[in-house]
Amino acid sequence: MESVKRKIKTFKRGLLLPMRKSATEGKAVETAPVPKQVVIPVNQHFGAPNQALVTVGDYVKRGQKIADAAKPGSMTVPVHASAAGVVKKIEMHLQSNNTLGLCVFVESDPEKAESDTDFMPPLDPQTASKEDCLARVREAGVVGMGGAGFPSYVKLSPPTEKLGKIDTIIADGAECEPYLTTDEATMTEKPHRVVQGLAISMRITGVKRAIIGMEDNKKSLIPIMEREIRLAGLEDAITVGLCRTRYPQGGEKMLITALTGREVPSGGLPMDAGCIVQNVGSLATIAEAFYLGKPLIDRDLTVSGGACRIPKNIRVPIGTILMDLPEEFMKIDYHSLKKILFGGPMMGVSMATMDVPIQKNTSGVVLMTAAETTSDVEGPCIHCSRCIRNCPCRLSPALMNIALESGDLDSAVMAGLMDCMECGSCAYMCPARIKLVQRFRVGKQLMRRRQK
Repeated sequence: MESVKRKIKTFKRGLLLPMRKSATEGKAVETAPVPKQVVIPVNQHFGAPNQALVTVGDYVKRGQKIADAAKPGSMTVPVHASAAGVVKKIEMHLQSNNTLGLCVFVESDPEKAESDTDFMPPLDPQTASKEDCLARVREAGVVGMGGAGFPSYVKLSPPTEKLGKIDTIIADGAECEPYLTTDEATMTEKPHRVVQGLAISMRITGVKRAIIGMEDNKKSLIPIMEREIRLAGLEDAITVGLCRTRYPQGGEKMLITALTGREVPSGGLPMDAGCIVQNVGSLATIAEAFYLGKPLIDRDLTVSGGACRIPKNIRVPIGTILMDLPEEFMKIDYHSLKKILFGGPMMGVSMATMDVPIQKNTSGVVLMTAAETTSDVEGPCIHCSRCIRNCPCRLSPALMNIALESGDLDSAVMAGLMDCMECGSCAYMCPARIKLVQRFRVGKQLMRRRQK
């Protein structure tokens, strides 16, 4: 009981949202049937582009590397076949970020789709060198599974001058987006993998302290995590930090502030606040890459929303298109479906079709009815400052919007454009229903294009 009565931490500003997690909360992850075809995007990470390593007609095994950078280096991770079968075509296809990208189409072999594997040999993280451990994380294709898709091995290999200042690794299990319960399911079903992944990350970086951060709507998981910490003999190194359920508590900047009291500086990264943040799903995947030799080829995600007749947490091969799954497994009411979101309702991307593959960073798909979404016409800014009062990064969304409307990128940057985490708090509170986040995303793209 003592572990539950701990101090609940939080950050300033943010939102109290209706969480709408009850439909999938506490539900076990169901393994979906392997679809007849997987459509695997060649690029599923934040960084330099990959190129396909296979050609049409090749037979690939589950776990076989099918895409990598021409010169593997920083900010790249490979992509692997998620099902055994024949490469039918390699062409452009719509991805979950609403852009076209090169994809490898694999027609799965019903008899060998899961059994014919090409995994890596297990690697002992306690005896392997730091270089070999980092190479394993990269070769497994592990990225941030909370949504950003940032290569995990890059986080674990900061510059030498920064490494000595990093003293804390945070496992992000806050999962503050409404509807989504994937991280909760990971901590419920794979707590040992989360702890193992943390231990591996600590060994690679030399960091002696780690915190598993979660919101207080998941406090029932504290005994589960603490038990695994004790079994691993790491109770002096790893603790559980409880945060108030408040959006966007799962953002790494907010989680760092809540758990350590530190602030990531403008234009900085978590390492500038002495922290490394990894999603709990990424940590579990890192552990599997070492102990099972399994690369990131399966994805746990939540499928929910009013147009999903039986909301559930599911495990699918990466590249699965939900509409290809059997009707008896994925019961979708297409007649009431009005909006398709890849990700949560606050930071997710709205798609025009279901013909989109599940990617490494797809934490959920929310299928909304008309009653769950709005299509309000955007009105003029009334200068109420609600967006400023609720911005967790303490930026000036109204000023950024005015600057972008006038085409003044420099003024938008001065108001905080490049520090915006696109959490959607400003748009949620705007009485004029201004599409602030969409405008900021476009502004960032224009700024990056100008910098290039």
